[in-house]
Amino acid sequence: MNKRFLVKVVGEQEPAGSRIFFEEEGRRISPWHDIPLYVDQGKGVLNMVVEIPKGTSAKLEISKEEDYNPIKQDTSHGKPRYLADIPPFQGYPCNYGAFPQTYESPDIVDDKTGIQGDDDPLDVCEIGNEPAYPGEVKTVKVLGAIAILDQGQTDWKIIAVDTYDPLASKLSDISDMETHLPGFLGKLKDWYCLYKIPEGKPQNEVALGGQLQDRRTALGLIDHFHGTWKSMQKRPGK
Repeated sequence: MNKRFLVKVVGEQEPAGSRIFFEEEGRRISPWHDIPLYVDQGKGVLNMVVEIPKGTSAKLEISKEEDYNPIKQDTSHGKPRYLADIPPFQGYPCNYGAFPQTYESPDIVDDKTGIQGDDDPLDVCEIGNEPAYPGEVKTVKVLGAIAILDQGQTDWKIIAVDTYDPLASKLSDISDMETHLPGFLGKLKDWYCLYKIPEGKPQNEVALGGQLQDRRTALGLIDHFHGTWKSMQKRPGK
């Protein structure tokens, strides 16, 4: 956990009516734009912002439109959005969140999938043992990536592990996961294909024939989407 950043819940006690804001040294900041992406770029250690803790179902996300980009609960048809359980998982299968200072642009065709990005920060699945809390800033070690096609858009999922988790010393690349977490990645891919079906949405697809991308490729993707974020900051009005 990166203790530089504090979170403050503002608003109603019900999750759908509240906002999680971020502070650094008593100053309100944006988790998307102000928290640095890299902790140690040479070692592939980065900051991630947790939106949805492992095992929970409230669909929390960074608000791109609101000032300071607080975390809020997504809504569907005016009601708070919760994810259905997809066996064998209850709630989210990992600590899910985003890399700060990254952006998958809908205006750019992805080099690998041939399909535009999803207009969001780059997603992270942290596969450690301990559930996080919404707004926690974790330092994570990158392991690999999975390309998901979600409603006609490319939605990369970076697989990472908390640097303080016991698994971190055992995992160097995504290929190590089958030894220490047998079957998990296959179940995770299935989950991403199925989790929107209970909401009446079509099944997602795993792109690239379901191929897992290794650590080196994942780090290249992160650097690319960091560059896309930098370009976004230079647009008029930004």
